[in-house]
Amino acid sequence: MAISGPSPFLRYGVRIANEAHTSLDEAAETLGLLGYAVVDSGLDADQLEALRARFNAIHAANHASTDVERLRAIGEVDLLRCPLADDPLFLALASNPRILELCERLMGAGFILNQQNGIVNPAGAKTYSQSAYHRDLPYQHFVSTRPLAINALFCLDPFTLDNGATFVIPASHKQEAFPSDPVIAAQAKQIAAPAGSFLVLDCMVYHCGGTNRSAADRRAVNHVYTIAMMRQQIDLPAYLGDDFSTDPKIRQLLGFNHPTARSVEEFISQRKAK
Repeated sequence: MAISGPSPFLRYGVRIANEAHTSLDEAAETLGLLGYAVVDSGLDADQLEALRARFNAIHAANHASTDVERLRAIGEVDLLRCPLADDPLFLALASNPRILELCERLMGAGFILNQQNGIVNPAGAKTYSQSAYHRDLPYQHFVSTRPLAINALFCLDPFTLDNGATFVIPASHKQEAFPSDPVIAAQAKQIAAPAGSFLVLDCMVYHCGGTNRSAADRRAVNHVYTIAMMRQQIDLPAYLGDDFSTDPKIRQLLGFNHPTARSVEEFISQRKAK
């Protein structure tokens, strides 16, 4: 929580200090320092319950219409790809104003939604699709002075130590290499978060899902927002169709304003249009 009034923390020799006047100020600073923060979505109990119901319905419909064993073979059985294409509630979730404001602070204007995926951490499972440590920009080993991508994992259910809350390796977005085993053992932290909140990560911080030892599945909806030059996981403008939305802010978010030119002539035409 942001502190108002004089600081309770004595210091000397300090000429420059950050100030946090709001919870988003605090989240932005914590993300830069540690690579993660928990942010309240502002959604109420009824909105949260509606998202849960639609998540379950879409997940069940997908399993009914798809070869589940095929999904299991490629590690997709616990994932729900791009639910915003199936229900406007998930488009509203992807355009949550608090998360968009935070992304703009960290990456600047013009960022896009790279992907939205529902994730199920099954009850009583030892492993699932997200159980190995990874970055959300996988196979990349570099550091940058500001984030190129932000992960906002929405907690449909509470994230608890018992049901497999996410583990993070704090500040691992600041070094190129994956940390050593002793450092992981000493520094990894499991992040409990209430239902209706976002666990927000710098996409270069190493993290993984924990083991769900509870009797109920733990559900979440992951969002990755990136600078516009990064390729989307699914080409959302092509998948959704040009008439999906006329809202200029939604079109920007979903990447309609940043098409990949398919020829030199198309590239030149796009430049002229700007």
